[in-house]
Amino acid sequence: MGKKIFEFEGGPIGENAYLIVDEATKETAIIDPGFFDERIEKAIKDNESKLKYIILTHGHGDHIGGIPRILKKYDDVLIVAHKEEAEMLRSSKINCSKEIFGKAIELEADIWVEESDSLKLGELELKFIHTPGHSNGGMCILLDDVVFSGDTLFKMSIGRTDFPQGSMTKIIKSIKEKLFKLPDNTKVYPGHMDSTDIGYEKRNNPFV
Repeated sequence: MGKKIFEFEGGPIGENAYLIVDEATKETAIIDPGFFDERIEKAIKDNESKLKYIILTHGHGDHIGGIPRILKKYDDVLIVAHKEEAEMLRSSKINCSKEIFGKAIELEADIWVEESDSLKLGELELKFIHTPGHSNGGMCILLDDVVFSGDTLFKMSIGRTDFPQGSMTKIIKSIKEKLFKLPDNTKVYPGHMDSTDIGYEKRNNPFV
């Protein structure tokens, strides 16, 4: 037994959401649900999943847009975010949800995490890496040989730093000192665009 990872692309600006299913217990987490549609709902049903967590790499509107629908449909789902992301999640002015979706989304996490914290998902262990730069509480999620990089690291690119809380110095530091310390074969699932791996980005990413 192990894990299943499902990737879904959607939303107003092409955001990636991910389902992680622990095959042993069927406990499931959804990462960055910027949207929630029938594809995600079908995957949860087909895998007999028990949706337990919504985990956010950061709080921008394009990564949280599906949360209200999820909370209405599934009981006892817990929102997980880095503690430094509280201000953004609580303020639609900062997270830009109204500009993206036409309605304000303001949230409170049930579980606030910090650097090096971990969370059990069935028999799986998710580890959190604080990677500020795109936002104050931006974080990446490490699961064995896979890292969900949110809007910190993309294939041949990096997250924008021209939004409130953005910092080019911080995002480069986060990538070089944290993500690039992971093994080269670590697969990278980003918040936008195609997947990649750490080794490829170390060799080819023009920003770092």
